[in-house]
Amino acid sequence: MRIVIVTDAWFPMPNGVVRVLSNLRQWLVARGHEVRVISPDLFRTVPCPGYAELPLAVFARGGVGRLLAELAPDAVHIATEGPLGRFARAWCLKHGFPFTTAYHTKFPEYIKARSGLPLDWLYAAMRRFHGPSRGVLVPSPSVHRELLSRGFANLRAWTHGVDTQLFRPRAKDFLDGPRPIQLFVGRLAVEKNLHAFLDLELEGSKVVVGSGPLRQRLIRQYPRVRFQIAANDDELSRYFAAADVLVFPSLTDTFGLVMLEALASGVPVAAFPVTGPRDVIGESGTGCLSEDLAEAARRALEIPPERCRAYAETFSWETVAAQFLDYLAPVSRPVSSPAPAGGRGSSAAGIAR
Repeated sequence: MRIVIVTDAWFPMPNGVVRVLSNLRQWLVARGHEVRVISPDLFRTVPCPGYAELPLAVFARGGVGRLLAELAPDAVHIATEGPLGRFARAWCLKHGFPFTTAYHTKFPEYIKARSGLPLDWLYAAMRRFHGPSRGVLVPSPSVHRELLSRGFANLRAWTHGVDTQLFRPRAKDFLDGPRPIQLFVGRLAVEKNLHAFLDLELEGSKVVVGSGPLRQRLIRQYPRVRFQIAANDDELSRYFAAADVLVFPSLTDTFGLVMLEALASGVPVAAFPVTGPRDVIGESGTGCLSEDLAEAARRALEIPPERCRAYAETFSWETVAAQFLDYLAPVSRPVSSPAPAGGRGSSAAGIAR
C-alpha cells in the first residue's frame, strides 16, 4: 500500500509527534508498505510567531496538491492541523478523497495560553478540521473522552510505543552532580508548565534537556539548573538512563511519549494526575501522580527500575502500526495526475520514503 502522511512537524524538529511518525514509518516500511511524508522541509517556510524554531509552510497550498496528485496514494493520513494539514484536507475534500487525521496535540490549550482566545472557539475550529475525517486517531482513553464530550466524531483509540532497544537502562555516570537527579525532557515552551518543576524545592540536582522559545529565559531565571540539548538519540537515551526520576509537569499533553522513554530506561515518573500521565502511568506502579509534584518526585524515587522497564516493554510499535493500518481509509479510485510542475516541493521525487 502506498501511504502518504502529511505533517507540519518533521525533522529536524525534535518532539513527540516527529518520533511517533518516524517510528510508525519505519515499521510500515519494514512490512512492505510504501510511505511518503509531505513535510515542511519540502517547501519555503516562515518561523511560527512566538515559536521561531517551528517552521510553517504557509505558501505550500499548490505544492501539496501537486504532490498528492503525483504520488497517487492508496491512503492519506493528515497528522497535524497546521498549514500543510489544512492544504491536504482541502485538496482531499475537493477531489473526493477519504482521509484520516490524528489529534496529537492540544492546540486549543496551547493557543489559549499564547493568545487568550476562548477555548470554546478554538475547539470549534478543531471540530471543523477533523469533522470530515474517516477516523480521528487519539492517543489515550482520556483524550478520547474529552473530545467525545466536546462533540468530536469518528474517534479511534490509537496507542503509542517505545523503542526499548534505544531507550534502556545504562550507566548513571553520564550525568554528574548531587543525587537524586530530577530530569525534564521536552520542548521548552509555555504549554509544558516548566515553572511547576523548576520552582520545586527538591534535594539533589535538576537537569533540563530540550530546546524551545523559553530556553534562554529559563537559563537566566534558574542558574542552578543544568540545561542540555541532546545531539542525537543515543545521547538522549543516556540522559534518560542517568537520571533518578523524570518529572513531567505538563497539564496539556495528550500522551507524553517521554514518560515511556524514561520508563524503558528504568527511570520512574513524577507527574500531575492529568490527561497523559493518567493513561501512561495509571495504576502501573511505575510513577507517582499527585497535585503535590514535589511529593510525587520524592515518592517516585522508591520505585524499582525493573518494574519501570518491564512495564515499558508492553508498549509495542508493532501494535501501533497495526492499529494505524486498520484505521486507514483506502482510496477507492485513482488519482488524476497532472503534469509535474517545477519548483521545490512540486515533485514526488523529493518526498521522504
